[in-house]
Amino acid sequence: MYNGSCLCGVIKLKISGKIQDIVHCHCSQCRKAQGSAFATNGNVDINDVVFLSGEDNLTSYESTPGQTKYFCKTCGSPIMSKTKSKPSQVRIRLGTLTSDIIERPMAHIFTKSKANWETITGNLPQYEEYEPGR
Repeated sequence: MYNGSCLCGVIKLKISGKIQDIVHCHCSQCRKAQGSAFATNGNVDINDVVFLSGEDNLTSYESTPGQTKYFCKTCGSPIMSKTKSKPSQVRIRLGTLTSDIIERPMAHIFTKSKANWETITGNLPQYEEYEPGR
């Protein structure tokens, strides 16, 4: 089980299942949404996510047709995204988790649009777009 919250603590959530397909995404949308070089995201079954408080404090933005990003209204912390084509899962922003996680990132994606000031290091595979199989 994993616990998480937004920066101000109004939104608190619990994840009772596995976090899958963890990637560091370097696309321009993730960089802008995170205010950083990349976003680290993982898929979670929608039934495994429970809001302990603050669910009514979520606000949303449809960043591309069919994909909606959710943020805290108070502090602006990015919490998750949902895609209409995958209604059974949510994509959690792992920076919101306060628990240590067992699962590990599998790749860097959208490296062709990474910030020019960033140097990707480490041994994870790097893909110019989505990782194979998605």
